[in-house]
Amino acid sequence: MPAIVMSNAGPNGPKEFEGKITIYVVICGVIAATGGLMFGYDIGISGGVTSMDDFLEEFFPGVYARKHKAKEDNYCKYDNQGLQLFTSSLYLAALVSSFVASKLCTKHGRRLTMQAASVFFLAGVVLNAAARNIAMLIIGRILLGVGVGFANQAVPLFLSEIAPVRIRGALNILFQLDVTIGIFVANIVNYLVSNIHPWGWRLALGLAGVPATMLCLGSFVIAETPTSLIEREQLIEGLAMLKKIRGTGNVDAEHQEILHACEMARQVKQPFRNLMKRSSRPQLVIAIAMQVFQQFTGINAIMFYAPVLFQTIGFKNDASLLSAVITGIVNVLSTVVSVVLVDKVGRRFLLLEACGQMLITQVAIGGLLFVNLRATNELQHGVAIWVVVLVCLFVSSFAWSWGPLGWLIPSETFPLATRTAGYAFAVSSNMVFTFVIAQAFLSMMCHLRAGIFFFFAAWIVVMGLFVIFLLPETKNVPIDEMTEKVWKKHWFWKRFMDEEEEERR
Repeated sequence: MPAIVMSNAGPNGPKEFEGKITIYVVICGVIAATGGLMFGYDIGISGGVTSMDDFLEEFFPGVYARKHKAKEDNYCKYDNQGLQLFTSSLYLAALVSSFVASKLCTKHGRRLTMQAASVFFLAGVVLNAAARNIAMLIIGRILLGVGVGFANQAVPLFLSEIAPVRIRGALNILFQLDVTIGIFVANIVNYLVSNIHPWGWRLALGLAGVPATMLCLGSFVIAETPTSLIEREQLIEGLAMLKKIRGTGNVDAEHQEILHACEMARQVKQPFRNLMKRSSRPQLVIAIAMQVFQQFTGINAIMFYAPVLFQTIGFKNDASLLSAVITGIVNVLSTVVSVVLVDKVGRRFLLLEACGQMLITQVAIGGLLFVNLRATNELQHGVAIWVVVLVCLFVSSFAWSWGPLGWLIPSETFPLATRTAGYAFAVSSNMVFTFVIAQAFLSMMCHLRAGIFFFFAAWIVVMGLFVIFLLPETKNVPIDEMTEKVWKKHWFWKRFMDEEEEERR
């Protein structure tokens, strides 16, 4: 059935963008989204590995010794900057590489950028799995970070540009769905290899090569996006690809829209400088804010260190890893909810519902730990189970809202002239604050104790207010019509567009 999009931006009245939801588009989307498997597997695997005794004894003997002291402070047993750097160094590398990936995306296309991501990731996997010292571990993580930066830059843009507008949200969220599947698989692997001594952790790190290989091989099957081809002046190929992915020859309206967007983009010689103009302020602020808020929900603190967190509240090693598996299942299933609902109920509804659910669960977790967990005791079994249930409720609300929409909204709001540059800022902002949380969480837990959950709860209040007042709805709006149909009509952001037009006059 054709997906027809009505646009009122044309001077001669409404235009129709026609396109079927083709099998080819679905296949391309599924393959490209495996970039999310790489990212998700790494998020999940690092927390499990850092809770394994064999890994700690070899690389972080001080942490290993503290972990097995009966009277060691529950909140501080894993407080070690080197251990946190093992997790966080990846995100610092991804921050820098996202800007390189932006240039690569523009000059050589989205597909080549994804291929480069898989190569860097495979190199990092080899170093990590074969590591003999901390230096090899960190260098391997940096290479993984370059791969993550490249994949997180290219994949969401690719998905947004090939998708018919009616299912753009659902197709784009395949990336986040694969992130959650990657986390889930990593938790399963951590649970299965935790009792393989002394090299179980090497197997866990080495298996990260599987999703990287899938993306590498798959990237030779998928097509480049019509927008990227036309942007690089491959006009015949671009038109042919547009017809192929839409499953119809009647693509003139959409083709003209892309040609116009590409012509406007060519007039922008310095896209990063152009982002500083007032007319780019709404998209840039929204993109960066979504990434900052995504991290300050506290989700990565929980997903990075789920096994560590569950050990802290009294679960033994196997039980803590199993609890992390449970949260991983919840994460995957809840992301499927987002795929189904995002293009029906809209972005704002999902974000606001999640703010309420996350706020309640963060406050409840903090309250339970504040009352029941002291420096040297263990939680009663019933209380610990409640903490796991609350963590699952928190993860579920994040997984159908701020998780996928944090990537979707920035990928669909920038005009082509600043799309790759703007998205590079979004990716780098995400990596900055992911790095901050990864590097600081264990230390924050040591100093703030249960108060860390109240810290994240306060941020969730700010996030809800931001959505209510400053985030417009982008559901069912063609990607190259955002300026006319969204930003120029928003009560606050339209002033930036009006001032820009007055300056041109």
